[in-house]
Amino acid sequence: MTTLSAPSQAIPGSTTSAQIVSVAMTEASDAVLREHLLRADGQEDLCLATYAPSTGSRRWTALLREFVEPKPGERTVHRNVSFTGAYVLRAATQAAAAGLGVAILHSHPRGRGWQNMSPGDADAEQSYAHLCEEITGLPLLGMTLAGVDQAWSARTWTSTGTPVWAESVRVDGGQLRVSWNDGLRPPPQGQDTQQRTISAWGPGIQADLARLRILVVGVGSVGLDVAVRLAAAGVQHLAVMDPDLVERRNLDRLIGATRRDAANCRPKVDVAVRLVRAAATAEHTDTVGYRMSICDPSAHTIALDYDVIFSCVDRPWPRAVLNSLAYTDLIPVLDGGIGIDAFDDGTGMRNATVRTHVLRPGRPCMVCNKQLDPALVQIDRQGLLADPRYIAAADRGIQVGTENVALLSPNVSTGLLNQFVSLTAAPGGETEPGPLRFSLSTHALEHLPYCSSPSCYVERTVAAGDARPQLTETPGRRRSA
Repeated sequence: MTTLSAPSQAIPGSTTSAQIVSVAMTEASDAVLREHLLRADGQEDLCLATYAPSTGSRRWTALLREFVEPKPGERTVHRNVSFTGAYVLRAATQAAAAGLGVAILHSHPRGRGWQNMSPGDADAEQSYAHLCEEITGLPLLGMTLAGVDQAWSARTWTSTGTPVWAESVRVDGGQLRVSWNDGLRPPPQGQDTQQRTISAWGPGIQADLARLRILVVGVGSVGLDVAVRLAAAGVQHLAVMDPDLVERRNLDRLIGATRRDAANCRPKVDVAVRLVRAAATAEHTDTVGYRMSICDPSAHTIALDYDVIFSCVDRPWPRAVLNSLAYTDLIPVLDGGIGIDAFDDGTGMRNATVRTHVLRPGRPCMVCNKQLDPALVQIDRQGLLADPRYIAAADRGIQVGTENVALLSPNVSTGLLNQFVSLTAAPGGETEPGPLRFSLSTHALEHLPYCSSPSCYVERTVAAGDARPQLTETPGRRRSA
């Protein structure tokens, strides 16, 4: 059978020389495919689907889109399963019309974990690789569903008939379920420095959590705390992104930053990388700092390389970019913030409110849950939120993200990390809880009943991939993360 080796060539149909392949789907797509492929009689089955490419700087991801149900006679189940060229041609024609690629999916009912291909599997997929790429301009995607634990495996095919194995398949839902190719991403060994962490959820969940590629966008008081704690929990691949420098006015919130950092105008990401590396408990770590704004196209492309993103920014434009990315590219984004209501006369504080939520298909976007004003996004894109004269003259009270303080920011990072644990570990079988609000004055935690608007423009773009709406812009001025 083919060996599990990392691809050394560009992914056919992509625009970069991305070296990593992955697949992602919504939990709704996963449910539809499992219902078709896992038969009650225990026989193998097969179907076709379409996918959209999502091209990062180092990773190329196939985002599953539509199930192409076989018509009578197009596939035959006889313990194994066979299918006709007409079925493939129909799916490829449908995919090409929408600018998508083709996926062939089949089941191994008695399989467990990541599946290799049998000679018959390989022959069937290889024989249609050239046809599918010729019609769609994108490589054929092959996928296998293991019936015992419902793990997925995947590979793309070059036009010359060579398979390129994916490193993972992600199901983006209330619980982020990742099927790992252990040949490309072996599970890390637990360390004695992680004993308490592993005892909380066991070595299996720890191995899954540690292998996630996680990006923290914005390393102010909240993002810095989140990044350091993820490193302490054993996450191997952790990146931070922020365009700003440490200033003296940051020192009451950036725990770990020093007066020397401020005097030297040190980039916040350099401070974050220093602290993350000091806190890391994994045996082998990959920690990267990007002094960039997520609003820049190159930074957005980098973000597509990650499995989970923490949004720790307070400006409308970067939040809008991350809000969109969560749906278009099936990367869960954990977002949160705090609002402080102080008395006008400066004599005290009326309340502080913390909001946290996971952005993903099936949950309301930030516009729908009242955390993002599209009008302010446009104002921010024009650079007006950095103009004190505009702020002073504005008719409405515009908050520009200066409220966070050291004593209260841990409430936000705690809320985000709680959402992350629910998303990845599902304590007690309970997945991420939806939008939450914590009120400091009453110490009450509320589940907010927000629903997606039927006309939501963000959630119409689920799994758009490279055809996503363009919200980024080549930098022409300094922006927030």
